Amino acid sequence: MSGVLEVPNPFDLTRVGSVELSGWDDTDAMLDAAYALYRNRDRWLPAYKRIEILKETARLMSGRAEELALLIASEGGKPLVDARVEVARAIDGVELCVHGIGQMSGREIPMDLTEAGSGRIAFTQKEPIGVVVAASAFNHPLNLIVHQVAPAVATGCPVIVKPALDTPLSCEAFVDILHQAGLPQDWCRFAACDNETAEQMITDPRVGFFSFIGSARVGWMLRSKLAPGTRCALEHGGAAPVIVDETVDIDTMIPLLTKGGFYHSGQVCVSVQRVFAAAAMAADIAQKLANAAAALKVGDARDPNVDCGPLIRPAEVDRVEEWVDEAVQAGAAVLTGGKRLGPTTYAPTVLLNPPADARVSTTEIFGPVICVYGYDSLEDAYQVANSLPFAFQSAVFTKSLDTAMQAIQQLDATAVMVNDHTAFRVDWMPFAGRRQSGYNTGGIGYTMKDMLQDKMAVIRL
Repeated sequence: MSGVLEVPNPFDLTRVGSVELSGWDDTDAMLDAAYALYRNRDRWLPAYKRIEILKETARLMSGRAEELALLIASEGGKPLVDARVEVARAIDGVELCVHGIGQMSGREIPMDLTEAGSGRIAFTQKEPIGVVVAASAFNHPLNLIVHQVAPAVATGCPVIVKPALDTPLSCEAFVDILHQAGLPQDWCRFAACDNETAEQMITDPRVGFFSFIGSARVGWMLRSKLAPGTRCALEHGGAAPVIVDETVDIDTMIPLLTKGGFYHSGQVCVSVQRVFAAAAMAADIAQKLANAAAALKVGDARDPNVDCGPLIRPAEVDRVEEWVDEAVQAGAAVLTGGKRLGPTTYAPTVLLNPPADARVSTTEIFGPVICVYGYDSLEDAYQVANSLPFAFQSAVFTKSLDTAMQAIQQLDATAVMVNDHTAFRVDWMPFAGRRQSGYNTGGIGYTMKDMLQDKMAVIRL
């Protein structure tokens, strides 16, 4: 498929911009050019040149920060105040790559541990893994691209990036900035394409590394079709659990849960979804959370006073509405929300005690819904929290060090936040899903390591 893709604003569906669509002939040519770069060491960019390019990229992004934030809000529906934070994080991510280039070193390998190895010296050095293909998600249309593309530039890997077709403009802007900063065009190419073309590109044997952010169904399917030798990193979603015990300061916790659950209208892979609270206080916690949710302003993400923007597509509002209605009909109590506000907006919603088998309890909602459940014992809470096939970030709220340490041990998660929400992240920390939630580890430095490979040299003296 080729042609032009029109990009609408998800709030009012008015046109934001357009991008050229790439067909297989286009992406095949991109792969050819990228693979030729990788195979010709004389054309590799030296470290100092990559540092210069990335430093200039960060400078150019800083000069266009408000423009980029408005673009994120316009095409992705992320509230402008949060879009500004995303731009700042993206700039930090580029700068982290600059720092990481200086850490890309091999090591000496001792050879005289046995008589057979003596009389030799050996060392490893780092080399780029090959052509990187990155396929990204809509919910952080600039920062996710930075996390996938900037490490490739830093490690010297040619990269082709396929954005989410809902939010291609932020990605295209970043690629343009890289080129303006001095990166030759074939080192980073923008490929907005349909799923069939994307799959053909991703599974091509010229690809050395595949970076994917999106649904578990698509990610695991693509991994199963990768060419032999292609490495990958997959970042999927979850249904993030929060454990709350009797010692908690509720008034301090509520703003954190509100932010963690309703940030970007819940369209975050580690969004607070399931809150397990001691039975005696569950109703009180749910009501206070509902009061906070009801105070959030829903509307056009370009309005700096809006807290929650639209869902990315009207079909997603239909889905969330269906799931919530299903839970309510099965016995869940709606303490606030529980209804659509327009074609693309859904009210921030708090449900109390939805059934364990309801879809809001078993599947990632990816919408503005938090479910609160009462538990009789912490052991029961851990068992239910760990019962889903997802494992990503989780949290515990407590004043007890013993409970905090127990939760860290008991929760099946790649990260446990103590007295903070599940969506907390800084860009240099490891960020990864386990089980259906993903494969390999994200975070700028970790991605750079994945895009490098060791070459060993052994010298006989």
